[in-house]
Amino acid sequence: MALVLSSYDQLCQAARDVALVNGATHVLGWDQETYMPPKGITHRSRILAHLSGLAHERLTSKRFQGLLEKAEDEVSVAEEHSVAKANVKLFRWKVDRAVRIPKRLVEQQSAAISLGQAAWAKARGESDFAGFAPHLQKLVEISREMAGRISDGAEPFDVLLDEHERDITANDVEALFNSLRPSLVKIARAAVERSEREAPPMKALLGSCPIAKQQQLNREVAESVGFDFDAGRIDTTTHPFCSGFGPGDVRLTTRYDERDFLSSLFGVLHEAGHGMYEQGLPEEEWGLPSGTAVSLGIHESQSRFWENHVGRSRAFWERWFPRAQSLFPHLKKLTLEQFLLGVNRAEFSFIRVEADEATYDLHIMLRFAIERKLFNGTLKVSEVPDAWNAEFESSFGRTPPDDARGCLQDIHWSMGGFGYFPTYTLGNLNAAQLFKAAVKNAGIKKAVANAEYAPLLKWLQTNVHAAGSVLSPKDLMIAATGKATDTAPYLAHLKKRFVDGV
Repeated sequence: MALVLSSYDQLCQAARDVALVNGATHVLGWDQETYMPPKGITHRSRILAHLSGLAHERLTSKRFQGLLEKAEDEVSVAEEHSVAKANVKLFRWKVDRAVRIPKRLVEQQSAAISLGQAAWAKARGESDFAGFAPHLQKLVEISREMAGRISDGAEPFDVLLDEHERDITANDVEALFNSLRPSLVKIARAAVERSEREAPPMKALLGSCPIAKQQQLNREVAESVGFDFDAGRIDTTTHPFCSGFGPGDVRLTTRYDERDFLSSLFGVLHEAGHGMYEQGLPEEEWGLPSGTAVSLGIHESQSRFWENHVGRSRAFWERWFPRAQSLFPHLKKLTLEQFLLGVNRAEFSFIRVEADEATYDLHIMLRFAIERKLFNGTLKVSEVPDAWNAEFESSFGRTPPDDARGCLQDIHWSMGGFGYFPTYTLGNLNAAQLFKAAVKNAGIKKAVANAEYAPLLKWLQTNVHAAGSVLSPKDLMIAATGKATDTAPYLAHLKKRFVDGV
């Protein structure tokens, strides 16, 4: 006798079918950024557009919507934070948004992203904003139309933010940034002044760093913090990123500077943080919200956690500085103390991904201001370079020498990732709060002091990764740390590291 599945179980099967299609899209997107020959972009854009349209079609089908309605009835009596109830609630949110978007618009966006990413890579290499501008214009127009169809009169940018971070608005972000900015500016200035007095010049950390040796160190470090290479790998690309394709397959990327091994190493630590979150999600829940990261603000907390709270700490380098010296002999002229001051050197730099913690969030605030203006109609795409440079001058006291180090430096807009940037600052706040909560455990604190990270990763797996999206970002932070996202731990961390000491 055949087993009759409940409507909820059938809904989960249908959702996993959609996830399989999206998984193929993600693999092809990763390949486009790593190994695909340049002339393959036009055909690849057609494939990705077709797959995106197919996934959208399945998600918005009458069958899927019918199963969702029946499942809602089935789980209505379940406990509030049950896995089934959380999954059904998030499927409803996703379907209600998706049904407002026609398939042709989904396909247009996918094709525009594929072509836009290729155009961006070329434009960035040539510092040619004009070469990217038509693609950016199209991506903004598509995202604005999508947001308008969903917004119900709300600010369109709120819809874009909600895609990445649940239950947050542009006004919320602006209020947060306004409250943070005075303290951040004060800490940044003090940190830069201290670095100018005490830190060795950056050139003291530079030297011959063969890529093969960087790759060797990167792998050793990533393994030591807990990234599973039987379920992942590292490749090279223009802009570092992490792709989680499903159980057993998480890909990291980085880029290399043969004079500066720290650039790729911190990139790997950052992406490994993302990767370990993906590897820590419950495998049996794959394809469902309960097996999916809850938000980018939480995802980013994991990357900033490992990159900054672990990777830039004294305990970490007490273990790894001798190894780095053996691979890159020019470092032998530095003491550990000098090296730490160099690693945590603060300066008003042009490039966000290379910015220190003390000045990083000023980069995010700039991007948020530019994006919001693009979507409320007060800034034209053609005006972006001038607007960027003016905002940068206001925040950093200098003007980018070219667009490659200005408005073309990030890949996000070419990916249609509007509303993404504020999650980086949310990630910084969450990371500091999570780290503070974790090391309250005496055993974890002792292990971290000895650069042993298995207990720390286990704590994250238990308190963050295992929850998937069952809890909202706010409720997850409360469950893990005892309170919602708070600015105090992050500001205290910055002050301790950059003003009071390393």
